[in-house]
Amino acid sequence: MEYQLTVRYGKKTQRYLTFTVEAANVPVALRAAADQIPAEVSPEADLVELRVAPDFDKSPLGQDSPDGLAPE
Repeated sequence: MEYQLTVRYGKKTQRYLTFTVEAANVPVALRAAADQIPAEVSPEADLVELRVAPDFDKSPLGQDSPDGLAPE
């Protein structure tokens, strides 16, 4: 499964680093991600978000609804 990670970092100005990892499960994804965070980002990181990576090959949002809008 592909996971997307977003790392927030920066002391004066917050910045974000986003990347993906391929892993069997969340613990494995977190371990893999830890090795990919650049050394210059690591000391200033204060938040890491992990989620299943979006699959852009799926149908576009709202394509299945009659009016083309997102379902409610």
